[in-house]
Amino acid sequence: MWNKKSLFIVLAALMLVVTACGSNAKTSNSSNAVSSNSAAGETKKLKKVVLRLKWIHQAQFAGYYAAVEKGFYKEAGLDVEIRPGGADFPSVQMVASGSEQFGVTGADQILMAREKGVPVKALSAVYRKTPFVLFSLKDSGITKIEDLAGQKVGVKLGGNEELTFRAMVKSAGINAKSIDEMPVKYDMSPLLSGQVKAWPGYVINEVLAVQEQGYEVNIIQPGDYDINFYADTLFTTESLIKKDPEMVKSFVEASMKGWEYAIANPEEAAGFGLKFGDKLNLEHETAMMKASIPLLEPDKLPLGKMDTEAWDVLQKSLIDLKFLKKEQDLDKVFTNDYIE
Repeated sequence: MWNKKSLFIVLAALMLVVTACGSNAKTSNSSNAVSSNSAAGETKKLKKVVLRLKWIHQAQFAGYYAAVEKGFYKEAGLDVEIRPGGADFPSVQMVASGSEQFGVTGADQILMAREKGVPVKALSAVYRKTPFVLFSLKDSGITKIEDLAGQKVGVKLGGNEELTFRAMVKSAGINAKSIDEMPVKYDMSPLLSGQVKAWPGYVINEVLAVQEQGYEVNIIQPGDYDINFYADTLFTTESLIKKDPEMVKSFVEASMKGWEYAIANPEEAAGFGLKFGDKLNLEHETAMMKASIPLLEPDKLPLGKMDTEAWDVLQKSLIDLKFLKKEQDLDKVFTNDYIE
């Protein structure tokens, strides 16, 4: 039998245990709350940023995917969403609207936008050697621009591809009217059926696609006619540069770090793209990435760095071919301030 004194001692001990457990629970809950709040605080520190590509997801943009997948953007304090571009989502308009922060487009589009009063500015020229080429099936015998006289040739109207094609024709010194032009888009069956003799496309994409079907091709390079216009160019708006220059700097540096990683690890980088585009083929994407490397660093300058002369040549060609009416101030068109 418990006497009153013994019972009191046991009850007191039980009360101490319950109190201690409650205290530990509160401490544990408080610790978890602090940890949770800390994690939330770290998440809040990341600035939300949108990058609008010039085209659909593919290895052409592998460096940006690498910057996401390897955590380079997060290290820079950025939470980056990469959105595909195209005719329905033109990057210049999307970024200029202020709803998105960065975009990728052809350098020619930057100049033409500036003429229209759109204050966009190039931050980095990723593809400093144009991937655009004209190509024909091997058995056509067409190996140079001069061979196009009297032939039906596919032409993609508007943008960098048309500009480069017309600049090549002019540089070759042939009469543009001697070429039977056929407006084309993305279906290459007119080339494969022989309806047209030469096709405009990217050496890192359409050329590979035709070769993967077992065809041999002849490639006509713009460089053979002293033509080389910057292709994929990273840009933003003047207002964002003024408002948050440190964020712009961080984004460019992380992007270039991503491209450096992609160049050093082309197979892995090509695989990253499959997480963004669910219909991509790894073999084709890997071939695309490997074919891109010589175009990304053709002269071994710091990756992404731009040259005033290259912009000047592009601008003069745009004016000469009536894509542009007057010269733009190149100091406002591009900057190398964010390229190390």
